[in-house]
Amino acid sequence: MDKAKPLVIVTRKLPQPVEARMSELFDARFNETDSPMTPAQLAEAIRTADVLVPTITDRIDAHLVAQAGERLKLIANFGNGVDNIDVTSALRRGITVTNTPGVLTEDTADMTMGMIIAVSRRIVEGAGAVVSGHWAGWSPTWMLGRRITGKRLGIVGMGRIGQAVARRARAFGLSIAYHNRRPVAPAIEQELGATFYESLDQMLGRVDILSINCPQTPATFHLLSARRLKHLHPDAIIVNTARGEIIDQNALIRMLEAGELAGAGLDVFEHEPATSPRLLALAQQGKVTLLPHMGSATIEGRIDMGEKVIINVKTFMDGHRPPDRVLPSML
Repeated sequence: MDKAKPLVIVTRKLPQPVEARMSELFDARFNETDSPMTPAQLAEAIRTADVLVPTITDRIDAHLVAQAGERLKLIANFGNGVDNIDVTSALRRGITVTNTPGVLTEDTADMTMGMIIAVSRRIVEGAGAVVSGHWAGWSPTWMLGRRITGKRLGIVGMGRIGQAVARRARAFGLSIAYHNRRPVAPAIEQELGATFYESLDQMLGRVDILSINCPQTPATFHLLSARRLKHLHPDAIIVNTARGEIIDQNALIRMLEAGELAGAGLDVFEHEPATSPRLLALAQQGKVTLLPHMGSATIEGRIDMGEKVIINVKTFMDGHRPPDRVLPSML
């Protein structure tokens, strides 16, 4: 083994070009099974690695960080969100944390727009009717969806992804409202024709479609609470391609079951990969569209993520500040 190469332990199987490049540059050890590491395996990895490359399925909490060996100096997350990592605890131990921002913006925005259309036009339900043999032919009153042109889209979180969603939505004739920690630059508001709402409650009462595009932080846990969801009108739909914990899932389910919302499109869930049986029942009834956290799942996106990880690791090991360092103040 080349002693000059850092020991980089990767917790999940990555695209072949990424693993090949990592093998060239580092003493890289991969998870060939592509199953999440057990807590014991993660603890062993964090005790022995120079660099840990986890994914969103790995919980790197304060207890695990406390077990880090003296060699571990970098956690290079394979993903944009770092809600799976206790960044503050890592910083206290002198461990740098990086992520992979920007590369998944367009892919996630594409999926968000696709979900908006799928829920509004009942695409998944219609495809299922054909495949199951339940389609008896065209009818003027069967499988009626809702037009999206002329509707108002509310975006929660107007970062890179939120702005990319807004650009797509404008092309479909939607008007844009948004809630963010602070307004975006006036030039961006003008480009998107977007109206800022400082009050999320006020915005919810004025939109037909709600898209969740903010990161998961302690401040956004159940941001869409039972109380807030009640502000939406009964013909509204919700699409979530961010994180499941941002919505009070049980409250959302109750409203869908009671007919207090027209529908929902969920690519993420509060306790994934577990999926609520009540959500599955609603999907059978055509009231929700459910996807398996695939909003960023493109070949190009995954390779770009891997290249970001490699750049962060190589820059750090060369003694420089990595370009995608994450600090607690950023969360």
